[in-house]
Amino acid sequence: MNRVTMAVAGIGMLVLLLVASSSLFIVTQGEQALVLRFGAVAYPEDPVMGPGLHVKKPFIEEVVRYDARLLDVDPPAEQVILADQKRIEVDTYTRFRITNPLLFYQAVRTEEAARARLREIINNSERRVLGSAMLPSVLSAEREQMMHEMKDQVADAAKSLGVTIADVRIRRADLPPETSQAIFRRMESERQREAAEARAQGAERAQQIRAGAERERTIILAEATRQGQIQRGQGDSEATRIYAEAFSADPAFFAFYRSLTAYRQALGESNTTYVLTPDSDFFHFFSNAPGHH
Repeated sequence: MNRVTMAVAGIGMLVLLLVASSSLFIVTQGEQALVLRFGAVAYPEDPVMGPGLHVKKPFIEEVVRYDARLLDVDPPAEQVILADQKRIEVDTYTRFRITNPLLFYQAVRTEEAARARLREIINNSERRVLGSAMLPSVLSAEREQMMHEMKDQVADAAKSLGVTIADVRIRRADLPPETSQAIFRRMESERQREAAEARAQGAERAQQIRAGAERERTIILAEATRQGQIQRGQGDSEATRIYAEAFSADPAFFAFYRSLTAYRQALGESNTTYVLTPDSDFFHFFSNAPGHH
């Protein structure tokens, strides 16, 4: 084989390889493809190519691939005014799948364009659903029902794009920072007012308890004094009775005993000087004592 024949064979091989590379294409497991001819679907009767090796007409047909897996839309957080005129900041995310590649191509062509359309649909649904809800409902278990309602609305609107909505979730629903600070300050003032009221009530109750205790103390002391006076009176009466009985039993001894008591009190350990006449009644028993002159 001469060089010319070899060159022609080589060129032929290159042409065959070029034609083969332009005619054959592979669709992977996570993809789905459309074959287009001059911008239109080449095979309308069976437009979607599934996973595997496929053939197309070289140079005049092109392949558009779409992801067959679950895709996401993560729009920026939006401020929404609720039915009670509260303003909240809502952060959502959505999961979708391209289920009709032909309709998808005709409606939006690219995934980025589809995401832009879905963001508008999601924001509109978000404002409709949350705009008729109160803040306590958004922050409670009722939010789950709101997410289902949003998903249904978004799914209905997204059918025209050739996509199926798998889920719409509210990731976060918070008050804007400035509103949160105002509410925090209001709550702080309310708690301070409640604390001051509780302290005032406690002080009033403490004063009532102290007054009650003081009243009880006065009553107890008065009762104790009364009982003491009664006991002392009874004791004095009993002592008087005993003295009277003792005096009537032996008046002379009783007079003698009383004089001794008086001597002890007057002449005991005191340095007091008494000036009395010898015949005073105070020295009656001294003057009548045996051996006295």
